[in-house]
Amino acid sequence: MSDYLDALETRNPQSREQALMNKLPQLIAHAQTAEGWGRILQGVDAHDIKSRSALAQLPVTRKSDLKDLQKALPPFGGLNTTPARQMGHIFMSPGPIFDPEGRGQDWWRFARPMHAIGLRAGHLLQNCFSYHFTPAAFMVESAAARIGCAVIPAGIGQTEMQVQAMAELRPDAYIGTPSFLKIILEKALDMGADISSVQRAIVGAEALPPSLRKWLQEHGVAQVLQIYASADIGNIAYESVTDGQVNPGMILDEDLILEIVRPGTGDLVAEGEVGEVIITSFNPDYPLIRFGTGDMSAILPGISPCGRTNQRIKGWMGRADQTTKVKGMFVHPSQVAEVVKRHPEISKARLVVTGEMANDVMSLHCETVTGNSTLQAAIVDSLRDVTKLRGDVQFVAVGSLANDGKVIDDARKYE
Repeated sequence: MSDYLDALETRNPQSREQALMNKLPQLIAHAQTAEGWGRILQGVDAHDIKSRSALAQLPVTRKSDLKDLQKALPPFGGLNTTPARQMGHIFMSPGPIFDPEGRGQDWWRFARPMHAIGLRAGHLLQNCFSYHFTPAAFMVESAAARIGCAVIPAGIGQTEMQVQAMAELRPDAYIGTPSFLKIILEKALDMGADISSVQRAIVGAEALPPSLRKWLQEHGVAQVLQIYASADIGNIAYESVTDGQVNPGMILDEDLILEIVRPGTGDLVAEGEVGEVIITSFNPDYPLIRFGTGDMSAILPGISPCGRTNQRIKGWMGRADQTTKVKGMFVHPSQVAEVVKRHPEISKARLVVTGEMANDVMSLHCETVTGNSTLQAAIVDSLRDVTKLRGDVQFVAVGSLANDGKVIDDARKYE
C-alpha cells in the first residue's frame, strides 16, 4: 500500500514547477471569462503569464476584499467560472462571505492530508467540523468518499453523544478542531468511556500549540496532525509523519502556487522571511489568482523527510492585517511599504507605535547600512507625506528587526 496518494507528491521539484508554469496561461485565460476576474485582470494578456515573475506583476486580491466584491457582483464577486446554481453547495460565513463548492471529486483536495496520516479505505472517521453553513465538514466528506472511508457526521457540540458514538462505533480517527477533541477526551474520562479506538486526529481551524498536541497524545491519540485550509481554497498545506514522528513544516498542496509577500503589498519577500500567504489556485469552478489569505507564514527550505517533495511552510504564524489607528487616523502596512520604496537605502522597516491613549508616538525603524542625517530627514518627510502624520526615524543594524512578518508594531499601553 503506497505511502502517497499519487505520484504527484514525489515529483521532481523542477518538473512540478514547470508543470504549474505551463498551466498558468490557461488558468488566467479561463479566469478572465468570469466578470470579476475580467475586471481585475483587465488588459492582461494570459499568454504572457507563464513564469513566477510574470505572475508577481498581477494584482493581489485579498480575502478582505471579498465582501465588497460580492456586494457588487453577487454571490461570488464574479470570481466563479461555473454559475452559482450549477455548484454543489453554497456556503455562508460571517460577514457574510459566500463560498462555493463544485461537483468534482474531492473538490477541496482534502484527501492528501487524510492519506498522509494513514487513513485508507475501510476506516471510519468521526467528523466534528460544523455542517452548519460553513464548508469544513464537507471538505472531509468529499475526501472520505474519494479514499473510501465511512463517516460519522457528528458536527460540533453534544459532547456526551460524541463520546457515546466513539465508544460504540469505534472510529479510527477524529477530524475537527483540537480544542474540541480535548473536550471530548475530558468528557470520556468523566464518563469512564473507552474511546481508545481513536488513534489518529487531523485538526485545523485554530492553532495547535505544542503543549496541546502533547496533551492529546498523552491521552491516547497517537498521531495528531494539523491541516491549514480555508473556506475559499480548501486544503492549502498539511503535516506528515515519518516513523511515528511529526515532520517539520506543512507540505503545500499539489494544485496551488504559493507566494509569500510583504503584508499590505504584492511584493515577494526573501525565502525564509515571514510574510502574507498568497495562493493561486487551479480550481476550474472558482479560480483564484494571487489570492491573499490574510495569514502569515514563511517558506521552510528543503523537502520533508516523508519523501513528499513540494514546498513547505512553517505553518500558521498570525494574521497579516496590521492596520492600526494613530492619533485618530488609520496607518496601513501598504503605507510603510510605500515609504520604503521611496528610499532604496532601506532594506527593511518596521513602524513602531508607542505611548498611551491620546498620546501616540510613531517611529519608523529602518535597517540600512548608509544611514545619515540627510537620509533620516528625507525619510521623515516621506513618512509624513504618505501617512499625513508626524513620526521620527531610527536607523538600526541590518538583520536586527525580528523575522516575524510585522510591518507595524502597536506597542502602546492601554492599561
